[in-house]
Amino acid sequence: MLFGSSGIRRLYDQDLLTLTLQVGMAVGSRADQVLVGMDSRTTGSVLSSSFIAGVCSVGADVLEGGIAPTPSIAYSCRSFRAACMVTASHNPEPYNGLKLFNPEGSSFKALQQEEIEDALTGIQASDWLHQGEVRKYDPLTPHREAILKEIDLKENLPVILDCGNGAGSVLTPHLLSDAGVSVTAVNANPSGIFSRPSEPLPEHLPYLPDLMKKTNARCAVVHDGDADRMMAFDNTGRYIPGDLLLILYAKYLGSKKVVTTYDASMAVEEVADVRRTPVGDAFVSEQLVQWGDFGGEPSGAWIFPQISYCPDGPFAAGLFCEMAGEWDIAEELASIPRYPIIRQSLELAQSHEILYALGAANPTDGLRLEEDDGWCLVRASGTEPKIRFTAEGRTSDDAKRMLEKGEEIVRIAIRGGA
Repeated sequence: MLFGSSGIRRLYDQDLLTLTLQVGMAVGSRADQVLVGMDSRTTGSVLSSSFIAGVCSVGADVLEGGIAPTPSIAYSCRSFRAACMVTASHNPEPYNGLKLFNPEGSSFKALQQEEIEDALTGIQASDWLHQGEVRKYDPLTPHREAILKEIDLKENLPVILDCGNGAGSVLTPHLLSDAGVSVTAVNANPSGIFSRPSEPLPEHLPYLPDLMKKTNARCAVVHDGDADRMMAFDNTGRYIPGDLLLILYAKYLGSKKVVTTYDASMAVEEVADVRRTPVGDAFVSEQLVQWGDFGGEPSGAWIFPQISYCPDGPFAAGLFCEMAGEWDIAEELASIPRYPIIRQSLELAQSHEILYALGAANPTDGLRLEEDDGWCLVRASGTEPKIRFTAEGRTSDDAKRMLEKGEEIVRIAIRGGA
């Protein structure tokens, strides 16, 4: 299976380099103009060049966007037939990959992905008279201007921004500054070497609460490697779990129809009508095109249809800073209904085989065990060799019991395959 829950992602090697050329040819055979961007990884330039070579070799033209957040590439795709972002998102630096986008900013759908996979070995390069051209393109300015029209930030509001040395470094510091807030930016050099693990989890960000106290910051916002994700800290310096951030956004935006994933808290159903999808922002995006006015998943991917159908970390950061200037975030969080959620993972090379053995139609969609007082989602990661468990219950004991049920069925399947 070439595409995971969020594009193509794997360790960088010769096979990925070759695959990138082939995917470029397949995309170029279907779109006469393709926008291409990349995150800050050291392998970004060579993979971007490989993809561009593939597009041009079949006669299509390329708009080269350079280092940019994934949502900037997705937003700017509205001017073209397709776009490609060279990124491994929140994965460690040795990984890289590709995300493909449609003009409205949505990821390639399952049928489009199948067409790309089917075409990989059957496309021939054009002759020397019919090669495509490459032109430079600025995807940052139109995206920044679109966001600035949507947000209204309190002047000189002190905020912390942690870009994690990723692609957000080239946009979000300037965006927040242009919007009028007082930004203290950390890890804002797009060096390609991450000074902290890229995924914006609380255990990766232990230094932020102290930094917030020193600067009297009203909030902190954090990106992953390609800035499609955004997580945040409230005005007391506490990390906000993704389930609560989802509800905060829904309440602040007045969203009545919310799309989220199977692993999100049942508490969101107390503030909006909800439709659920398998885990993965591409599934949320696809549903949002048909229904809903806001969507996201607890991992930090927030989709705002007024901008595009791609998770937008910079817009989410600006909107959260607007929220922090108007609300006491800690008080708002205290008013949100919440139930105990446990998230764990098990490193396992045979994760997909185990999920198939358990009866899952798609390993990354997984299986959801449900009872009256709780549920557990067991799924294979689409980006790493892991099985992920998410359990929620009316009480902590209910959540633990559901987690144990999920872990037990996996142990049984592992023993059966040994």
